[in-house]
Amino acid sequence: MKSRYPRIAESEVTPKAVYLSRREFIKATGVVAGSMALAACGPLAGNDAQPAPSATAPPAAQPGASARKDELGDPATSYQDITHYNNYYEFTEEKEGVAPRAANFKTSPWDVQVSGLVGKPGKYAVEEMIKRFQPEERIYRLRCVEAWSMVIPWVGFPLAKLLKAVEPTAAAKYVRFETLFKPDDFPGQRSPFYPWPYQEGLRIDEAMNDLTLLATGLYGGELPAANGGGIRLVVPWKYGFKSIKAVVKIELTDTQPKTMWSTIASNEYGFYANVNPEVNHPRWSQGSERRIGELRRRTTQPFNGYAEQVAGLYAGLDLRKNY
Repeated sequence: MKSRYPRIAESEVTPKAVYLSRREFIKATGVVAGSMALAACGPLAGNDAQPAPSATAPPAAQPGASARKDELGDPATSYQDITHYNNYYEFTEEKEGVAPRAANFKTSPWDVQVSGLVGKPGKYAVEEMIKRFQPEERIYRLRCVEAWSMVIPWVGFPLAKLLKAVEPTAAAKYVRFETLFKPDDFPGQRSPFYPWPYQEGLRIDEAMNDLTLLATGLYGGELPAANGGGIRLVVPWKYGFKSIKAVVKIELTDTQPKTMWSTIASNEYGFYANVNPEVNHPRWSQGSERRIGELRRRTTQPFNGYAEQVAGLYAGLDLRKNY
């Protein structure tokens, strides 16, 4: 089947120099931490004492690793920022606190249970899926509902490959995802404020779209725990909170599944959560965004710039009501 993924030209090489550190960026722009309440992307970190995680040389340090751009010509965000500026409430609500707290989180072996309205339910090891579905690099823009963004060179395979392998029945209309629930390893899951485990969902046609990825790595290397390893979902035309991390359960259903953020605040976080500059979040304007590592703001594009690939999925649907 012909891929609908917008292929990336790598004719230009991005300098290896890392972007301005995020802390310098914040200082320069005067960004301050916001309230943590009901924030799908979380507040900015304020703890300078957090130690850096121990790690070997990052993939971005490899020759040519930084020569990546998206199809619009925008360079990939630095490996440092991608791996150290994360929303991951299972570990902490502090973006810069995730990486050190996730440093010892074990992401291998990792299995995903696929169940529900499928002909071949079962447990699938990530290693098995990597061999079977042959991951590739996909350079996607990531847009957070808090109005910041990144460009990330994911390594992964289309979710559709796994779904076709388990043979969905005709009754399957939605796909439900669930994160690992393990409070001993995810200290944030001890918080009673959130309805753990983290849950997300897609319509089956969204899940089968070629852009929808199950990511097993980034920047040519393994997927760090801080970014959702052992395996995570990536849906580039939706706000980042739809791209659930540390997936252990995938269930096909005939009813729209509950999601964590829409359960907490349905007036702020809808099921669809398509990037839409014309529909503001109650606390964050969606007309523009700041790319991490840049000082200027960018104009946000409908569907995060992937309208050509996905707008047809929503023909006839009022996206102001179905936000």
